[in-house]
Amino acid sequence: MIALVTGGNRGIGLEVCRQLAKLGHTVLLTARSPEAAEAAAGKLGGDVVPLRLDVTSEEDVAEAAATVAERYGRLDILVNNAAITYDTWQNAASADLDVVREAAETNLYGPWRLVQAVLPLLRESAHPRIVNVSSEAASLTNMGGGTPAYNTTKVALNALTRMLAAELRADGVLVNAICPGWVATDMGGPGGRPVSEGAAGVVWAATLPDHGPTGGFFRDGRPLPW
Repeated sequence: MIALVTGGNRGIGLEVCRQLAKLGHTVLLTARSPEAAEAAAGKLGGDVVPLRLDVTSEEDVAEAAATVAERYGRLDILVNNAAITYDTWQNAASADLDVVREAAETNLYGPWRLVQAVLPLLRESAHPRIVNVSSEAASLTNMGGGTPAYNTTKVALNALTRMLAAELRADGVLVNAICPGWVATDMGGPGGRPVSEGAAGVVWAATLPDHGPTGGFFRDGRPLPW
C-alpha cells in the first residue's frame, strides 16, 4: 500500500508515518521543506520516502502528484494531517480575519487541493482511503467560543469530508474525519495523551476494510457528534 501523509515531519503526522510503515506500507512523508522531510524520514524504520510538499502551493501539489504517478502509478491512502494556527489568543467577535484566511489555506484549501490532484491516483487503488485529521473542537454540537481560525477551518474540513464521501462512494473511496484527541505535540502543548494513541485512530481510518464506514467523524474508532 502506498500512503501519503502531509505534515509528516513531527507530532501526529510523524507518528502516523511510523505506524503505517510498521504495518508494511510504503509511506511518503511530506513536509514543507525537503530538509525537514529527510530528517524525519531518517528517524523511522521501514519504507519511508521523504517528499517536499507545501499544501498551500499549487506547484508543490502538482509536483507531488506527478511524482507519485511516476513512481507508483497509484495512491492507496491520503492522510491530510498538515494544519496551522491553534489561535487561543483570539475570539470570533474580534478575530483577525487575515489569520483566519491564512489558516484556511492550510487547513481547508490544502487538503481540498491535494485531493483533487491525487484523485486519479486514488481511483487506481483497489482500497482507496482519505483521512482528514480534524478535531472535536469542530463539533457544532458542543462548540463554544475561542480559537476561531482553527475551529471554523476544521468545521469546513468536516463538511468537505461529508461531500467527498458522498461523491466518491461509488468509486469505493472511504473518506473520514478523525479527531486524534488532545495529544502532547507542539500544537497541542504538554499534558495531552501520548502521540501514539492519537495517531492510532488516524491509522485505523487509513486501513479500514472495504465495508468500513465513510463520511464519519471518529475518535479512537468511535463516532463523534457533528
